[in-house]
Amino acid sequence: MIRRLPLVLPLASVVLFPRAARAQGQPVAPDSIVVLGLRRLDRNEVLTQSGLAPGKPLGYRDVQHAIQALYATGQYDDVRVAQDTAQGKTLLILSLRERPILVKWAVRGVSRLSEHSVRDKVQLVEARPIDPAAVARGRGRIDSLYRAQGYYLAQVKVVKVYEADSARVRVIFDVDEGRRVAIAQVRFEGNSHFSEAELAAHLKTRPEGFWWFRSGDYDDEKLRADLQERLPKSYGDRGYVDFQVLGDTLLVNDTTGKATLVVRVSEGEPHRVGTFEIVGNRRFSTEDLEGLSPFRGETRTGFLGLGGAEHGPAYFNEEKWKDATQKLQTLYYNNGYIYMNARPEVIRRTGPDGQPVVDLRWVISEGQPAIVNKVEITGNDVTHERVIREAIVLLPGDVFRQDALIRSYQSVSNLGFFQQPLPFPDTRPANDQGDVDVIFRVSEKRTGNINFGASVGQGTGVGGFLGLDEPNLFGLGKRGRFQWQFGKNINDFDVSYTDPAFRDSRVSLTVGVHNTRLRYTIADLGQVKRRGGNIQLGFPVFNDRYTRLFVSYALDDQTFTGASAGVASLSCNDCVRSTFGVSMLRDTRIDLPFPTAGTMHSIGISQSGGPLGGTGDFQRLDLEGRWYAPLGQLGGRASASPVKFVMGFSTRSGLVFGNSPFFDQLFTMGGTQYGIPLRGYDEFSVTPHGYDPRATNGQARSDAFGKAYVAMTGEIGARLSQMFYVSTFVDAGNVWAQARQFNPTRLFRGAGIGLSIISPLGPIGIDWAYGFDKTDLLGRPAPGWKLHFKLGNFF
Repeated sequence: MIRRLPLVLPLASVVLFPRAARAQGQPVAPDSIVVLGLRRLDRNEVLTQSGLAPGKPLGYRDVQHAIQALYATGQYDDVRVAQDTAQGKTLLILSLRERPILVKWAVRGVSRLSEHSVRDKVQLVEARPIDPAAVARGRGRIDSLYRAQGYYLAQVKVVKVYEADSARVRVIFDVDEGRRVAIAQVRFEGNSHFSEAELAAHLKTRPEGFWWFRSGDYDDEKLRADLQERLPKSYGDRGYVDFQVLGDTLLVNDTTGKATLVVRVSEGEPHRVGTFEIVGNRRFSTEDLEGLSPFRGETRTGFLGLGGAEHGPAYFNEEKWKDATQKLQTLYYNNGYIYMNARPEVIRRTGPDGQPVVDLRWVISEGQPAIVNKVEITGNDVTHERVIREAIVLLPGDVFRQDALIRSYQSVSNLGFFQQPLPFPDTRPANDQGDVDVIFRVSEKRTGNINFGASVGQGTGVGGFLGLDEPNLFGLGKRGRFQWQFGKNINDFDVSYTDPAFRDSRVSLTVGVHNTRLRYTIADLGQVKRRGGNIQLGFPVFNDRYTRLFVSYALDDQTFTGASAGVASLSCNDCVRSTFGVSMLRDTRIDLPFPTAGTMHSIGISQSGGPLGGTGDFQRLDLEGRWYAPLGQLGGRASASPVKFVMGFSTRSGLVFGNSPFFDQLFTMGGTQYGIPLRGYDEFSVTPHGYDPRATNGQARSDAFGKAYVAMTGEIGARLSQMFYVSTFVDAGNVWAQARQFNPTRLFRGAGIGLSIISPLGPIGIDWAYGFDKTDLLGRPAPGWKLHFKLGNFF
């Protein structure tokens, strides 16, 4: 049997002075100090060590400091302070237990290892008070030495031999070297609040099992981490801050070499959070900082906190307390106080009801805010410095803010003009006042490209494309784009030019012309010929560089022929569409084209026809939102791009009001080739009248189109690089015949896995999804899998 004897420091019992005096903040001066338990030391030495003196006013902090000073001498195993009265006089009673003097120590039972190497692991000083911690450390080092040599059954016992007066002691480290063992069972003793299964789930020390990776090998380092870190943390996160591992025992069967690990614990009681105090804050009000405390306000119950409210006591959680302190520091850093220091304090006490309580305090040293002295940019051989500075939100003269630095770094990286990963900006002191210089280092990459390849999408079959795209014309951040797609069923010519800083202002300009012929093969949609142009101006709003207001105008001449009678009734022939639109976009996403953080919100309203001339008279409302939250990453060295894990949610919705004689301005749902994507379903299968199983043959009917839709996607993905992204997703959506019928309480659902690749032939998307709400021709449930594939510029 291997028994581990833990080092337990006795707790000091402190009985302070009368409540009335304490409530008024008045210290009490004891008339006399009584010292009990002395054998080697004298009373005057104790008083000198403690700093206590008769007649000297004392408060509870003085008593605490005295106890700490006595323990710091290393002479005592126990220090207890009490207060009493005798004959009308106040007595302060110090009860001490002295440590015995270590006369000699020795090691015995060593045969398999060098006795000299074992003795080197023990660091005890003779002729001095014995230090229980040093004894425990010596025993632990011997234990570790044997385990490092493979003797996992080695037992080291500490034998203390006291002399008659118990003031002197001899210590013997008795070693039983044993043999290697495997753990067959883990058992707990002393646990009353949690089951053995719950506790074992937090350990990495597991018993042997059927599979090869469950060998049950006894690993001393792993067990130490279990008992000193993982198990106490699991209790501490639930308020059990007095939790202790009293010891662990390995019960070994000498015949089979199997062992049972027994862990003895003392759970204690959960600690309620008492008072919360903040001192030293000047920049932020106490009310603002109190909002960072994780132990204030009501607790929400139920899934995602959507249940009712609980007003029960808040229990201390050390991990939440550390996180709150980190948020406090981040708040100051984001406001220029990069030299601030926040010291968290946890003060334990017993409440009036006898239950343990912890009082919390932040002691803040703010310092002075740092100012940005200058911002330097190096390495930009092609891109003009003005383009980079437009992306940097941290300006000279501003208060240095950590969030602004991070946002500037992300914005420069999002330009797409430089090698990735972009080095994080350097900071250096600028002067004796604590101001800083910020240095951005970039490395140019080739941005313009001529691309060609094949495409599949939008129901036009296989085609080819040839294009020229330069997102950084003349190094000024302007974008020129030429695209020609061609094939048996497609001939699409598109030229556009975008200037993000028109005439060196913050107004953006986009102009484009197009000439398109599409013959749809995915359904009997006929042939569309469209030619025209558009112009768009973008203006910053709300004094926010991430939010822009766009005003646009487009004029198209459209011819629609060759469709079935039902589909032809949805669109006119030889028509002119004149459209004026206003939209607002706020985009804070990073790591495009596969975002790993940030949000995007868009709302657009357009008027076609009517007072603008042309055919028809209808209005269209488009809404879109995308949210991304990072979950973590793997890797991330300077020479490699890390794998980033992200959780995303997106929703899109569209509404058409009035008479729209253009079928491509209506909505149909299903598949990924045409219309609103809904993976797990065939093209045109989700209609205003429900699921249409006949759509599996690729035919679309006129009643498949509607004037309102909603589509949502939730996903958890891994961004392997700027070129590869894999995800698991859940889709939901529906379409309605009229805008007034919009009622997203009944959605068609799909789920699956997907892969997206940015390849030399263009973007590629492959999705394998399961449609939950598909039915057969008789209306019976017929869910199933569907493979979706997209290649080329339509992705």
